Amino acid sequence: MEVLVTGAGGFIGQNLMAALGRLPELKTRALGRTHTPSELEQALSSADFVFHLAGVNRPDNDEEFSTVNAELTERICQLLQQKGKAVPVVLASSIQAGMDNPYGISKRQAEDSVTAYNHACGAHAAIYRLKNVFGKWCRPNYNSVVATFCNNVARDLPVTFSDPDHRLELLYIDDAVAQLVSELERRQDEDLTHPDVKPVHEVTLGRLLELIRGFRQTRQQTDTPDLRESFTQKLYATYLSHVPEEDLVYALEKKVDARGVLAEFARGECFGQLFVSRTAPGVTRGNHYHDTKTEKFLLLAGEAVIRMRRIGSQEVAEYRVKGEELRVVDIPPGLTHSIENVGTEDLITLFWASEEFDQNRPDTYAMNVLEEME
Repeated sequence: MEVLVTGAGGFIGQNLMAALGRLPELKTRALGRTHTPSELEQALSSADFVFHLAGVNRPDNDEEFSTVNAELTERICQLLQQKGKAVPVVLASSIQAGMDNPYGISKRQAEDSVTAYNHACGAHAAIYRLKNVFGKWCRPNYNSVVATFCNNVARDLPVTFSDPDHRLELLYIDDAVAQLVSELERRQDEDLTHPDVKPVHEVTLGRLLELIRGFRQTRQQTDTPDLRESFTQKLYATYLSHVPEEDLVYALEKKVDARGVLAEFARGECFGQLFVSRTAPGVTRGNHYHDTKTEKFLLLAGEAVIRMRRIGSQEVAEYRVKGEELRVVDIPPGLTHSIENVGTEDLITLFWASEEFDQNRPDTYAMNVLEEME
């Protein structure tokens, strides 16, 4: 099946093309601003399905609203009818199609053309009134407050807005694309549908900016965002997509001593804490226990012996592990434990702790695993 995507170079188009490209049974064809009317006609002659995303919402003059949004859609529908093809058409419209401004009127006219096409030839058609779509590759300082906030915060540029309590309804790009792709399964239907894309996330401008500024701070520190809510996950992904390439790499604060190097990698209130260490041959770390805190050790390179002994017991458990095995060792509370580099090269270890380190309540008590055995 050959699928034509108009407006393929736009924000939604780029994401849709990426998703369609993962479907091996499809042949996709992209049309953008630089393609000629004859190329459009040729593409429509072989298309089995059309995603019509092309449109403008900030033209140089209002006439472009009619030319691009309304007349182009009408032309596509006419060409399909002239060729006698009942090709499904999915139109990306806007919530402003219900408004009487030049943009809204042009989008409503585009919807009317698709509706008339459906009635005339019985091909499946779907009209999506999308609202405030955000996500990767969205253009900042254009028509997305999320993209603008992410771009400016990531670059330490000023952010201005009038009402922090103003509420937004936001739609994530991957949710929108997933539903658009699902229309391919409905291509045999003759219905005209007006689907709602869900979930829609509600947030105030003030809260939106607070979250995005918090993401920037996590890169300056080692805190991880609280990603338990799906909206925060989506917003964090969007923020990172706007971070300049030269800022994607940043250094951790290292603590260096005779044993080697230790650096905190990440921490979070609901996540715990991650450390990475480089330990010289023959060196032992640890020899302490915790009352409540638990840990996980994961060797990434080298060879080690991890020892544990229950407080008050004489029995020591030993676990010999190698980096290439990628075996995780759980450290329960109440067991003093240590890790010794028994190899000839530096030992690289990833440590996870179930809670953030609190200097006032460290829950870490020194005790040599082997001292009662001597």
